Amino acid sequence: MLIIIVIVLAYLCGSVPTGVLLTKRLGLNIRAMGSGNVGATNVARSAGKKVGLLTLLGDIIKGLVPVLLVRFLDLGETALACAAVAALLGHIFSPFLGFSGGKGVATGLGVLLGLAPLVILFALIFFSVTFAASRIVSLASLVATAATPLLLWWFAYSSARFYAGLLIALLIIIRHQDNIVRLLNGQEQKFSFAKTPPAA
Repeated sequence: MLIIIVIVLAYLCGSVPTGVLLTKRLGLNIRAMGSGNVGATNVARSAGKKVGLLTLLGDIIKGLVPVLLVRFLDLGETALACAAVAALLGHIFSPFLGFSGGKGVATGLGVLLGLAPLVILFALIFFSVTFAASRIVSLASLVATAATPLLLWWFAYSSARFYAGLLIALLIIIRHQDNIVRLLNGQEQKFSFAKTPPAA
C-alpha cells in the first residue's frame, strides 16, 4: 500500500506542467508554439531565456522533490526507484495535458540528482561537451542520457537505482525518436533563443 501511495504522489508531482503554467501567465499557449513541446527548450525558443530557465528549474525540482522525500522518510530502495520512475512518467504523460507532456530530460535530471548526484555531475559533463561541440540540445541530451546507466553501474549504485536509471534513460530516448531521425538525416536544428523556433 505504501508503495502505491509513493507512486501516485510522485506521479502527480511530476505531472505539474511547468512550461504550460509559466507561459500561460504571459498569455501564451506553448503547445501551439514552435514544436509544441512543453519542455524548457521549446519554452526558451518561443518565450525567451528567462521563462525557459524557470521552466528548466521547475521541471528539475518536480523530479527531485519526490526522490528526496522518499530518502528523507527512509522508505527503502524499492520505494526510491518507484518514486523516480513515477515522477518521470508524470512529466511525460501528464493527466493535466491529456496524458501527454515533455521529453523528460529536465525532470530526469532532477530525479537522478536525488538518486545519484555523482552520476549527474559526470552526465552534465557529457552534456556540456557535446552541446559545446554541436549546439544541438537533443544530441547533448541523448549522449548524457545514454551515459547515465553506464555511470550508475560504474559507480556501483544499488540494483534498484541502476534499473530505475536504465528505465528512465530508455523512456527519455524513446521520447526523442523524432529527434534521432532528424539527427540521422542531418536535419536537427542548432539551439537559439529565436522567437520563431525550429522543431525540437
